Amino acid sequence: MSSTGSTGSTRSVRSARATSTSAPVASAAAHSALTPYGWDDAWEAAFVPYGERGLLPGRVLRVDRGRCDVVTPVGVVHADTEFVVPRDPMKVVCTGDWAAVDPEGGDPRYVRALLPRRTAFVRSTSSKRSEGQILAANVDHVIVAISLAVELDLGRVERFLALAWESGAQPVVVLTKSDLVSDPTVLSHLVEDVRTTAPGVPVVAVSALYDDGLDGLLPLTGGGTSVLLGTSGAGKSTLANALVGADVMDTGDTRDVDGKGRHTTTTRNLFALPGGGVLIDTPGLRGVGLWDAGTGVGQVFTEIEELAADCRFHDCAHEAEPHCAVRAAIDSGDLPERRLASYRKLLRENQRIVAKTDARLRAEVRKEWKRKGAEGRAAMEMKRGKTRF
Repeated sequence: MSSTGSTGSTRSVRSARATSTSAPVASAAAHSALTPYGWDDAWEAAFVPYGERGLLPGRVLRVDRGRCDVVTPVGVVHADTEFVVPRDPMKVVCTGDWAAVDPEGGDPRYVRALLPRRTAFVRSTSSKRSEGQILAANVDHVIVAISLAVELDLGRVERFLALAWESGAQPVVVLTKSDLVSDPTVLSHLVEDVRTTAPGVPVVAVSALYDDGLDGLLPLTGGGTSVLLGTSGAGKSTLANALVGADVMDTGDTRDVDGKGRHTTTTRNLFALPGGGVLIDTPGLRGVGLWDAGTGVGQVFTEIEELAADCRFHDCAHEAEPHCAVRAAIDSGDLPERRLASYRKLLRENQRIVAKTDARLRAEVRKEWKRKGAEGRAAMEMKRGKTRF
């Protein structure tokens, strides 16, 4: 008995020693291989429980039909996402996620868990269920690519920025294809128009085709993770190739009529940049629906919300109320009428999306509709002289 106990004790000590010596080695390997992809001490600490189970840390480079590519300390592995398919569509595996993956030997290999996300860029899906769709996870910068090949749509810029601010990341607007604007004065005016529309947001004009203006963008992408978003034909793939320094993405021609292009990018792809930082390229977006982005909308229209604080009534609708600071700014020319209209539009859209998943807010919205309907009917009766006293 004593011999058996001694042997068991010896094995336990050896096992403990092996664990204690292998853990730092694994940690060092993870740092060496994953640091270019954004691995840091905080991610390592979050991964400890999974490392004790023998799982590998990795970052999701690409997801396609239930399979994903994950960069790990042993290289890029292909894994199945079956074990991380929750009912909540907001928790599916996404490009940019940090994951715990099966070690070598598993067939198939699975993503067993996701580390808690620091940020997530989410839009509303086009389905009637109004579900959120995550486009990229753990992002520090949202690069909104806007093509100068077509007329600027400032409302679209504001929509992208609302979602970008809501994600928790820092937005950046990149005006692509600046080589198509031959007049420097016109280009300067276009940049200034976007800066006015995007308070607190860096705005850079670039021609990725000719490597012009990239110097103003590289300092922003050189640290952390950036996601590149925009419509088809905005020049995202050309810009991605320029930043990566290689032809990693296919590019295509755009139509002269409307500047739109075909979807040369079909999946979201993550790349480590040669000068540091990480870039996620995404397919062109046909629609950018808001998803619970009330804070983001407020961030885009900070000047309106600051003016509203000086209105006489705290619930001022900025229409015909007395002592309305917002209307006064419009009358004086300090605030464009277009900005207020865009602000109202995005607020209404966001309220509808939130109301679909919030019963209490849904009831409040119905009550407000009834109140406005009653006021409208009363006003019509007044005009027709049918009001009874």
